[in-house]
Amino acid sequence: MAKTKAKRETKYIFITGGVVSSLGKGIVSSSLGLLLKSRGLRVTIQKFDPYINVDPGTMSPYQHGEVYVTEDGAESDLDLGHYERFLDVNMTRANNTTTGQVYNEVIQRERRGDYLGATVQVVPHITDEIRRRMTQLAKTGDFDVIISEIGGTVGDIESLPFLEAIRQHMMKVGKKNCLSIHLSYVPYIASAGELKTKPTQHSVKTLLEIGIQPDVLVCRSEHHLSRALREKIGLFCNVETKAVIEALDAPTIYEVPLTFAEENVDTIVLEKLGLPTTGKRDLAKWRKFVERVLHPTKSVRIGIVGKYVQLQDAYKSIAEAFVHAGAENDAKVELIWINSEELEPKRNIDSYFKDIDGVLIAPGFGSRGVEGKIKAIEYVRKRKIPFFGICLGMQCAVIEYARNVCGRKDANSTEFKETRDSVIDLMPDQKQVQTKGATMRLGSYPCILKRGSIVNRAYHDQFITERHRHRYELNNEYRPMLEAAGMDMSGVSPDGKLVEIVELPREVHPFFVGVQFHPELKSRATKAHPIFREFVKASLVHKEERGLEIHRNGKASERPAKVKKLKQEEASSK
Repeated sequence: MAKTKAKRETKYIFITGGVVSSLGKGIVSSSLGLLLKSRGLRVTIQKFDPYINVDPGTMSPYQHGEVYVTEDGAESDLDLGHYERFLDVNMTRANNTTTGQVYNEVIQRERRGDYLGATVQVVPHITDEIRRRMTQLAKTGDFDVIISEIGGTVGDIESLPFLEAIRQHMMKVGKKNCLSIHLSYVPYIASAGELKTKPTQHSVKTLLEIGIQPDVLVCRSEHHLSRALREKIGLFCNVETKAVIEALDAPTIYEVPLTFAEENVDTIVLEKLGLPTTGKRDLAKWRKFVERVLHPTKSVRIGIVGKYVQLQDAYKSIAEAFVHAGAENDAKVELIWINSEELEPKRNIDSYFKDIDGVLIAPGFGSRGVEGKIKAIEYVRKRKIPFFGICLGMQCAVIEYARNVCGRKDANSTEFKETRDSVIDLMPDQKQVQTKGATMRLGSYPCILKRGSIVNRAYHDQFITERHRHRYELNNEYRPMLEAAGMDMSGVSPDGKLVEIVELPREVHPFFVGVQFHPELKSRATKAHPIFREFVKASLVHKEERGLEIHRNGKASERPAKVKKLKQEEASSK
């Protein structure tokens, strides 16, 4: 009788940070995950956030950056965006846990009497719930390696229960199945001309006091770490010299996996976890992508009009989607951040859009800055500058069109102001909602595209699914009016009740598209989102056309060969 193949135990990698925050644990986790995946392993990544909010859905972008929405509708940390963009694997609500979720679950169990009258404490009840969440993805049998990133910095009070849970888990499943990676900072003191290792030593000491010995140290620094310095760090932190990894600043985050490969990070991790190291990395596609990011032959300037532009992490996925789309168009996309509030009081806004090749109106909530967005849309529509509106950006485009083309001067959204022409209104299933957290239309929904439309040609498909995060929609009562005035409803829900995409025909405008969903959330490093790709392509064409020389008699010279080539490329892609 043939023996059944023994099931491989799931391996756990825990990534912590020390000294200062914002060192890039999410990029380290994503880069390591990519390298392990390139070796043929099935990998997923979790984020454990120490804040007491249940999720970031009700948090200000200034506090937390963008809210990343998963396919199953979870409002999660922006690091999940990095995981998806690097691994090209969809995350779920199981990939993000917060202190608020943990305590909420434990308190509900206590109220039900599940603890049989016991005194509920951080240890064991809170740490048991954290450990349950650390292992739930392993129970699916879908993953060989689970990487868990712990938010915050070692030494923070908020992170202690998570670190204690790691210590317990390592003891429970055995050291051969767990690995600790600590990301630290090695500062350069200019006046002394030296790199200083003491902050890293103290950070590791704090981790040791909790009972966790790091197996690998990743050291962020502005200067190279000498062999002697690595030996010193390894000696004082009880880590092998070869496992002290240098992490210098890179021109692009997408180069980090390649620098880690040069440092053999994945090989070290595989050896320590007792996994085969014979598999060859398959990074050819990734290297080609990075090469296109670093050395494009063209450039284009895209204006991002929003109200959170002072903190660009509020639009992190949008910014990364432009990197991907730029690479596919062999172009560097320079983002020009434009505060929509500044546009509201100004009669002449030409200076804001000087040398801009395309304009994206960013998503958001609330009335602040909306009139500036509407003014920007009117400007680019009339001047035939490529336009792309996302969520609220699409809604603003509808309001602008209703006001300035359809003649409904009072057109507005009920989110901002009650008028007789509420072209944007609350979705019917949202009218009875009282609470704010996780009550919007969230997650992936299907959409049917109109044949021959801009978006249909971009996707090369008629049926798509995209991720949503909104409460308001285009009011169906105004659809006939808008369509009669020339606005196409080029994407609708399968039942036809929800307008997902609006656009203007190409003969009216070279590229004018607004979408109710968030396409940036499905853009991947080696697979740009179709609408972003086509928007960048249209912006490149606009740039070339804008650069035409004008003769003194006012006649335009012949178009450069580049314009013709771009037009041909665009036509062939259809």
